[in-house]
Amino acid sequence: MTKTPTRRPRKRSTGPTLSSELTRAIAAALEKQASDVVVLDLRQASAFTDFFVICTGRNARQVEAIAEAVRETLAAHGTKPALVEGLKRAEWVLLDYFDFVVHVFTPATREFYGLERLWGDAQRIDVSA
Repeated sequence: MTKTPTRRPRKRSTGPTLSSELTRAIAAALEKQASDVVVLDLRQASAFTDFFVICTGRNARQVEAIAEAVRETLAAHGTKPALVEGLKRAEWVLLDYFDFVVHVFTPATREFYGLERLWGDAQRIDVSA
């Protein structure tokens, strides 16, 4: 009797590996109940950064809380943003960390600006739990 060799399942590529800073930023946003979290891989596009993290808070207060949680989490690990925009109005807060940019929107502002549509060719990375 001949044994049939067993096949090992192929390892599937899970896409690009995210840096620890980027992973921490996503986790901090999710911890503050950010919704519709999307990561766009812009490395193949002619962009000024490698990744966008785009997420939504229910209102300006939650947008501010999400942005502050990201900032505090990364600062605790020695990473500070090069630029922070929009904290006063908290409808669209932008945190620029050079290699990635975190965008935190209110629902209406996110829909109006439609960053996912503008960067429609970018690869989306699944960050769901």
